[in-house]
Amino acid sequence: KFKQGSVDPTLFRKKVGNHLMLVQIYVDENIFGSTDPALSRELEDLMKSKFEMSMIGKINNFLGLNIRQNREGIFINQEKYTKNLLEKFGLTNSTKLRVPMAIGIKLTPSLDKPAVDVTLYRSMIGSLLYLTTSRPGIMFFVCNCARYQSNPRELHLTAVKNIFHYFKGTISLGLWY
Repeated sequence: KFKQGSVDPTLFRKKVGNHLMLVQIYVDENIFGSTDPALSRELEDLMKSKFEMSMIGKINNFLGLNIRQNREGIFINQEKYTKNLLEKFGLTNSTKLRVPMAIGIKLTPSLDKPAVDVTLYRSMIGSLLYLTTSRPGIMFFVCNCARYQSNPRELHLTAVKNIFHYFKGTISLGLWY
């Protein structure tokens, strides 16, 4: 009796009376919850009877998101994921920046500048796009850099690295609900 989401096909919802149950399924990580704890227990029992799985209880991590819940609300960030990216791209010892992109910087195709490794550049852009999940304030800067994925130059790579440098000083920021 679950209905699949029209925007996100991995999100399922079910209404039982005045209660709502949500289930998010992504490869081997699933989360679910309900306004009625009995519905959650029922689904948990059903899933355990059909699949070999473990239940971790209250969610702390999901797909690179750190999730902390308390009575006042929910805080989501990607601190661990960001630290892993800084290490992956060799930026752990880089300097911290106060802003993701300096005011007045205008990225252009800059075809007269040396080209950079396209695979590295695209990997960095993809990682930054995922970081916008908990850091929507960087969306403009990341999308500005993403426009040059087909032929990135040193100027573009420097701009992308600067966004990562910004994360070094703001690594624990996130969204508060």
